[in-house]
Amino acid sequence: MSRDVARLLRSVHNMDMAVAGAQLVGRVAAVLRSVSASMPGGIATRGVADATGLTRPTAHRILASLADDGFVDQDDAGRWYLGPELYLMGSIAAERYDITAEARDSVRALAAATGESAFLSARRGDETVCLLREDGAFPIRSHVLYEGIRFPLGVASAGLAILAFLPDPVVERYLAASDLTGRFGPQHSADAVRRRVAETRERGYAVNPGLIVEGSWGMGAAVFDGSGQPAWALSLTGVEARFGPDRLPELGRLLLEHAHRVTRRLARTQRA
Repeated sequence: MSRDVARLLRSVHNMDMAVAGAQLVGRVAAVLRSVSASMPGGIATRGVADATGLTRPTAHRILASLADDGFVDQDDAGRWYLGPELYLMGSIAAERYDITAEARDSVRALAAATGESAFLSARRGDETVCLLREDGAFPIRSHVLYEGIRFPLGVASAGLAILAFLPDPVVERYLAASDLTGRFGPQHSADAVRRRVAETRERGYAVNPGLIVEGSWGMGAAVFDGSGQPAWALSLTGVEARFGPDRLPELGRLLLEHAHRVTRRLARTQRA
């Protein structure tokens, strides 16, 4: 075997190992996200397999390995939860990424002023994850959102608000690569999301008119990071009767006011 052939084979082998390693990391990340999305109730191994597209034995092997290092934990009923090691890592990461301290007052103020449930959500890749919830005084509530739940960008008002203020090429690449209709129905086709993106840009805030759960409405406004990118969103949810055309502009004004307030507060914190 010539040296060139041997070198080529070693290169191919290294690339195969790199691809295999990347696939494993992707699988581990998917497993951890599925466990995170199940909190606080936990999730069975079969549920992890269904959520990630892995076989049940593969999902179990990854979960067992993660449990050995404290990244997940399993109760006596066989349900999986995030483990203590992730808590410690999260506490350290929060020093850089957690903005709940800057946003909590606005979330509470929105709930108090409107009577609806108010939220803070963060962008994580092509998803949003809900970080904070504060319920207002109105006794009938929507329960679509809760702390820890994830939605793809363009789905729910927070994800729509964030997607709308990303650059056009980013939005188009995302819509071309995503199939939201399989899980969320034809009202989340690329063309339908594209129309809502345009409407959100025109208004400044997003409106979700019961597209996930009939009768459960939401509104969202983007919060921007130091580079001017939409990284978080404040949102409100409630029953349809509370989001009539006579009230939407006032709710939108409040959302934008507090979103701008949090954005300015973050800018001051980052400059300090």
